Amino acid sequence: MDVLSATLVGSGTRIEHFPAPMFAEVAFAGRSNVGKSSLINMLAQRHKLVRTSSTPGATRTIQIFRIGLRGAELDFVDLPGYGYAARSKQERASWGPMIEDFLAQRAGLRAVLVLVDLRRGLEPDDRQLLEYLASIGRPAWVVATKADKLTGNARRAALTEIERGAGVKVIATSAESGDGRDALFGAILRAAGIELPSKPAPAR
Repeated sequence: MDVLSATLVGSGTRIEHFPAPMFAEVAFAGRSNVGKSSLINMLAQRHKLVRTSSTPGATRTIQIFRIGLRGAELDFVDLPGYGYAARSKQERASWGPMIEDFLAQRAGLRAVLVLVDLRRGLEPDDRQLLEYLASIGRPAWVVATKADKLTGNARRAALTEIERGAGVKVIATSAESGDGRDALFGAILRAAGIELPSKPAPAR
């Protein structure tokens, strides 16, 4: 899955800060240390599309990135990470309504990817988000990040535990190795209702 272009098209803290959606949108949500920015960069085949930081919680606004594919465009929505205690109490309190308003009201949103660190499993914040998405009728997928950190039986057991807790199939990914990119991109395209044209057969 080759990405031809990837650009930031909007950033803000309120839903009215963004223009009306032009393409299908898929949101990325997760705890502040889950590797969300790195995963988006891996999917977009760009090293610095989304700023990564050694300090969890670096993303403090909602950001929309337009992804150009061969024959289609869609938008990735990077939501602020949740669950990081080092931010001020007032700031952390503002993230809840900001995220909830976008998830509940954004007309172009087709699905939400809930990212979970494979080593840590589902945490209370993740469960609450999945319950909220179910309550508002938003389709949600669970994506396990940092899959390269576990191998063999430990990896399979961790995936099984997350699937059991989430009640849905989990896609394992690694921003380091690129593992799971094709499977995740396929799920994103299906959620967005995009069917890409097949590549022409090579000339003989």
